Amino acid sequence: MRELMLGRWLPIACVMAVLAGTTVTAAAPAERGEVVRTGTGWVRGVDHVDYREFLGIPYAAPPERALRWRLPQPPASWRGVRDASRPGARCAQHASIAGTSASDAEDCLYLNITVPNSTGSRGRKAVMVWLHGGGFVEGAGNEYDPRRLATQGDVVVVTLNYRLGIFGNFGLPGLAGSGAFGLADQQAALRWVQANVRAFGGDPDAVTVFGQSAGGQSVCAHLASPTAARLFQRAIIQSAFCTTNIPANLLAPGVPTISPWEEPRSLAERGLRSAAELGCAEPATAVACLRRLSPERLMSAFGQFAGLAYGSSVLPDDPFRVLREGRFHGVPVLSGATRDETTYVQALNDLGGQPLTAQRYRQYVHEAFGADAARVLAVYPAGQHESPSRTWARVTTESSFACPTLERNRLLARHVPTYGYEFADRSAPPTLPAVGYPYGAYHSADAFYLFDLRAGQTSPELSPGQRRLADTMIEYWTSFARTGTPGGGTRPEWRRLRPQDPVPYTLSLAPGSGGIRPVDLAQEHRCRFWSTITL
Repeated sequence: MRELMLGRWLPIACVMAVLAGTTVTAAAPAERGEVVRTGTGWVRGVDHVDYREFLGIPYAAPPERALRWRLPQPPASWRGVRDASRPGARCAQHASIAGTSASDAEDCLYLNITVPNSTGSRGRKAVMVWLHGGGFVEGAGNEYDPRRLATQGDVVVVTLNYRLGIFGNFGLPGLAGSGAFGLADQQAALRWVQANVRAFGGDPDAVTVFGQSAGGQSVCAHLASPTAARLFQRAIIQSAFCTTNIPANLLAPGVPTISPWEEPRSLAERGLRSAAELGCAEPATAVACLRRLSPERLMSAFGQFAGLAYGSSVLPDDPFRVLREGRFHGVPVLSGATRDETTYVQALNDLGGQPLTAQRYRQYVHEAFGADAARVLAVYPAGQHESPSRTWARVTTESSFACPTLERNRLLARHVPTYGYEFADRSAPPTLPAVGYPYGAYHSADAFYLFDLRAGQTSPELSPGQRRLADTMIEYWTSFARTGTPGGGTRPEWRRLRPQDPVPYTLSLAPGSGGIRPVDLAQEHRCRFWSTITL
């Protein structure tokens, strides 16, 4: 949950995960369990007094062997009662520098449901479906414990796994679904929710899809995907590349400026090259040849497919174009970023090698901004009041996250109710070692205010003031899920963004008295300057 979308080159690791199996038995329900009937069979979850959880429910058939690189198929039914007390395996991914063990599992398309045991709400509860981050190369739904979100917000929360890396984003000419198998998995989970969530007390007509980083970019894709029509009624985009290019050297040293959405031709060419490297050079038989290879063999090319491509039935067109032209699904959107997004990824780069020098900083700026580099260096000179590494983080935060997010929100607001935010707790507890400068409100820090981590993992410890901020954020997010607006109650007002307003309304989220307040994001991040810079 703590990683950027890492382009198509670098699978940097991020979060701790739990691997566990799932079994099916015909035993009677346990005393503290809970049995629910789904469309494919009965599941027995666990009752935790104020909430129930059902883990490791298959929402699609295992995409292995003949089903590898096919659009997701329905899961098989089972007899008896399926044990839903443990999560399913994480999808195949490399080990993480944060300690996550590697996985080569292709049988991984499972979801988890958390249901509050509240009696105050009438009728069915709103549903929130979380799409995890991890650069499309790592992470799992079960890493996120949504009990606070579910119980405080009185909503049903669904987390899920989806195919990653070469298993989720691979493509070849003529291969249906190329570049979007993981995205199709997410839609299969959303269809499962439509068909089954009533059995868990949820309302299929009040579904919010939300995600952070790669998960947020996935939400952008679903807004632009014709096959996602009527699968959700609201959307939340957190810290995502959607409508701007990604500057050179942001994701990792040496990575050029790229689009977050890969073109079909580029994906097909890379797919053919990778197939040849794996010993399947003949285009006519490449797919069949690759399906015979072991997951372990395919993992050697895993990180070469770390992003979404358009051109398939799932994502026919460039989402940037679809959003810009107003052809996206007309649902209310809550959208924002963190105050210091890229301190985290720059820290990862610093920890993995030598800290950025002033000379390399200037080189990075020239490679990212070309003819505009001198103007950028004049406004953001290296070595004045902060380290070059921290200056580069400021440049990339403002050019690729803050200002593009504001512009995207104004674009969305022309067509649908839109609510903008900036997570601004610059004292958020860090999750990486010190690197000589403060992380501030770093990429993914906001997720810890909505979720805890599962047992066996250490959640960052929040202060009392931060915990109050977390409670307020949960109220905002779940109110939006229930009603389409985050307003109401005793919380500070959160007004709808209107594109014609001189200062587009953006709510800053920080702890302390006055920490939640409107902010002029364009002035704070010099967006007028960045609007004149070509990326």
